[in-house]
Amino acid sequence: MIVLKKTSILSLILILLASFSLPTATVNAEESKANQEVDAALKQIFADRAQTLIDQQTERLQGTYLTQQTLSKNAYHNESNRTAYINAWAAKRSIKLVKANSSIRIIRRNVSGETAKVSLVQSLKLSYVYLNEVIPPQSFGIGTRHFMTLKKINGSWKIAREWYLDPLDENPHKIADSPDGLAPSVKPAAAVSGKSRRYNRSRAIAYADKYAGTAWGAGNQHRYNRKYLDYTGKGGDCTNFASQAVGDPEEGGGLPMKSGWRYFYQTGGSQTWVQTDAFRNFLLHSGYGNMVAKGTYKEVVAPSKKYANGAISQLQAGDLIGYIMHNNDTDHFSVITGFDEYGYPLVNSHTADRYRVPFDLGWDKYTKYELIHIRD
Repeated sequence: MIVLKKTSILSLILILLASFSLPTATVNAEESKANQEVDAALKQIFADRAQTLIDQQTERLQGTYLTQQTLSKNAYHNESNRTAYINAWAAKRSIKLVKANSSIRIIRRNVSGETAKVSLVQSLKLSYVYLNEVIPPQSFGIGTRHFMTLKKINGSWKIAREWYLDPLDENPHKIADSPDGLAPSVKPAAAVSGKSRRYNRSRAIAYADKYAGTAWGAGNQHRYNRKYLDYTGKGGDCTNFASQAVGDPEEGGGLPMKSGWRYFYQTGGSQTWVQTDAFRNFLLHSGYGNMVAKGTYKEVVAPSKKYANGAISQLQAGDLIGYIMHNNDTDHFSVITGFDEYGYPLVNSHTADRYRVPFDLGWDKYTKYELIHIRD
């Protein structure tokens, strides 16, 4: 039997504790270092993407991808395409992009060895000027949700795969021409009214601005109104958001729920509340809205005998635009929230999140626009 003095026992205990705690501390330090590396890499990746939208130097992005791998190569081509699209669109509107600011918020991050799986949201602010007018820079916001896999190669984190719903994912060769080669500059049919007997237009606009989600410029800490379900993963949240803006009784436009157009706060919205075609039909048949015009970009912005500044000029902030991509079915809804200093109609929407974005940005020459005025 071996007898140890108290001091020896205490020393042994301390040694044993140290032997167990040191690896844990080391692991935590290593995890923290890896997380910091991934976070720094992501911040730089998105900053580079933002700058590329301005200077179009897409070769800057190549080093952040594993371009010999198909999924990574496709992700790189997507970024190159969006740069081409937005600058081609700007050129068609006599606009020049002058600044882009990116911020990201990491939602989840799982780093295991040389692989990192990340979900994050990006808030992107884009500023532009008009080439034919002396107007201060105008800005709009886009928000996107990203799901990414990164691989560490030779000490650097590279994008192995990425998925996100990109509002700029369109063909740069299929952008609608303006009738005069300029951006639409419209004078709204009437000033935004305050509270009317049925529709609080100014409150609907404020709602759309507050809850525009991850887009730069939005309020509510870039979060949706948690009173409502998020339908992004169930086919899209754009119609749910439009219904909220015009119908929320506390913060929105306050149109009374009726005829199946309802939101049940425990279970979600009715089909008419969340589905694009059903919502469109409800607005037109209920008397809440009327169709001012329906047509391609050229058809709704071109001057006519009926509308000297184009049919788009008949809409006010607080009205809605439906978007048709094919089969004559309404595919998307946005809320008109105002006009920039030149007179370009601006919209907010969900899926993807937009804050005061030119109404046709992200669409092509085949898109048809349904201009729906909400009756006060």
